[in-house]
Amino acid sequence: MAPGPELDGTQALAVRMSSLLLTMAPPKAAEVSDVADVVSWFGAMQSQDLASGLWSLGARLPGRTQADIEAMLEDRQALRTWPMRGTVHLVPPRDARWMLDLMGARALQGAAGRRTYLGLSDTDANRAVDVLGSTLAGGGRLTRAQCLEALTAAGISTAGQLGYHLLWYASQCGVTCMAPNLGKEQTFVLLDDWAPDARVVDRDEALALMATRYFRSHGPTTRQDFAGWTGLTAADAKRGIAGAGEQLVAVTVEGREMIMGADAMDSTGGVGVAALARDEVRALPGFDEYLLGFKDRTLMLDPEHKQAVIPGGNGIFQPTIVRSGRVVATWKRSIGRASVVVEVKPLVRLAAADRTRVERVLQPYGAFVQRPVDVRWPATATRG
Repeated sequence: MAPGPELDGTQALAVRMSSLLLTMAPPKAAEVSDVADVVSWFGAMQSQDLASGLWSLGARLPGRTQADIEAMLEDRQALRTWPMRGTVHLVPPRDARWMLDLMGARALQGAAGRRTYLGLSDTDANRAVDVLGSTLAGGGRLTRAQCLEALTAAGISTAGQLGYHLLWYASQCGVTCMAPNLGKEQTFVLLDDWAPDARVVDRDEALALMATRYFRSHGPTTRQDFAGWTGLTAADAKRGIAGAGEQLVAVTVEGREMIMGADAMDSTGGVGVAALARDEVRALPGFDEYLLGFKDRTLMLDPEHKQAVIPGGNGIFQPTIVRSGRVVATWKRSIGRASVVVEVKPLVRLAAADRTRVERVLQPYGAFVQRPVDVRWPATATRG
């Protein structure tokens, strides 16, 4: 890994927003035109909340509608599964299996304790995987309800939380994955059907690939953030970074050692973001790599605003308005037949000009869901 420059917090945040594909000048290597390009750049993208996942893609593919994104997913440009931390992500189809093998193993190790808690035997869990595999064979595609019906018909209980665990377990084992919804119904297919051209890599190459993709799409950030994002051990995180070699660059950010993709460097050895508009405003979904991709979020989020963005610290992230790379407000949308109502809650003082800019950056979301946006502010919101 080559040494890089020393950055202040503002420079580091500018590079990070570029790495995340959230500025108008992403790294040259990250020129993207479709879902496959975006997901391949990240390697994996948070998608536990489908609506948020769709807008995460839409926010990085200006001019595309939700219907466009859904069509690309139906075209198998990416699929959803549980590759790491037991959490749903969008991943490139070719990479799903080796990601499950590399990072899913730790989740599977913890599954035995969960089954004990649920009163589920290993025999029934493995039989459920076989039932789902045989039911979906031949290109089948079933809704969540149909999958549970098939398990029940085979004499396997899906009561309470058992059904979710069994669906998760079958995907974690690499047998099934999630296909796009049919209407509002979640659907499942065989992973082999949706990812027939599986990429084969050894463990060291897999670790290096994850390190390269994480730091090029999130950097500059720390090894601890990488380990937290992937769920890898500290030793494996170090091994992956070492394996990535010159594709990564070590930088110092206000005294802290961080890492970023070498693609973020310009020909002079600088970070190549001098012309970046640092007052850019963006409207992001709650479950976006912008926040969920890091354990340490202090570059983007003031600690005093954490409760507003992650109420109760329960893992539910509110959609955010971001200015100059930092969270300045949250927003909540309600989609109706004729329009989408967006309620904005400022976290900092927003002058009239700021409010106008916020309303402007919410318009692309309206175009995304193909409805006009009606932006509403709290009566106590500060006016400049």
